Amino acid sequence: MSFTDRLILWLHIAFAIFTIGPVAVAISSTPRYIRKREIAIVRYLSRTTMIFGIGSLLVLIFGVALAQQDKAFAHPWLSSSLTLFIVAIVLLVLIVRDQRRAIVSISSELGAAVPAQAVAAADTIGGETVPATSASGTVASEGSSSGAGGGVTGAQSPARDGGAATPGTPAASSTGTPTGAAAAGHLASVESGRIALMGGVVNLIWLVILVLMVWRP
Repeated sequence: MSFTDRLILWLHIAFAIFTIGPVAVAISSTPRYIRKREIAIVRYLSRTTMIFGIGSLLVLIFGVALAQQDKAFAHPWLSSSLTLFIVAIVLLVLIVRDQRRAIVSISSELGAAVPAQAVAAADTIGGETVPATSASGTVASEGSSSGAGGGVTGAQSPARDGGAATPGTPAASSTGTPTGAAAAGHLASVESGRIALMGGVVNLIWLVILVLMVWRP
């Protein structure tokens, strides 16, 4: 084997170690952090999958160059390995797509949770007793009276819990998590399951390729 052949072989092995390994770890860890809604980590894992997935193309390029040097394209193990590797690359593209969809879904879910918390805080504040201001600007105290007839001064106090709402006052929502956030969470869960499935298939393909390279039937 010439120096050029050895160099191509070592580059082929080096890129296989330093690109396929990180990709395998990234796609295996993504579903767990999607379930935890750790969007920063999911973004990092998506970038890792994309960068090292592109780098893994060098494994294919140096492998084809090495096979061309050795005139080994006629061997079944090599053609099978090349086909499986191309399938793995296609699955990696789909995984990156699902990772980005999951990031968008989690962002929508977390963004919708903020207004829900604001509504809950408004409900808590609205439950407190607040003195009402009459049309003339005087504050009406509940139970206060003036004069001998005991007439109530100013406007009546606003309705308490169970009473009618004051006209023009927006009613607070008590519906909990918005429907959009629930849909986004469901979509993120679907993407998580699909990433786990395709990631397992990709890792299995690489394992089969490794066996074919070592065994060479």
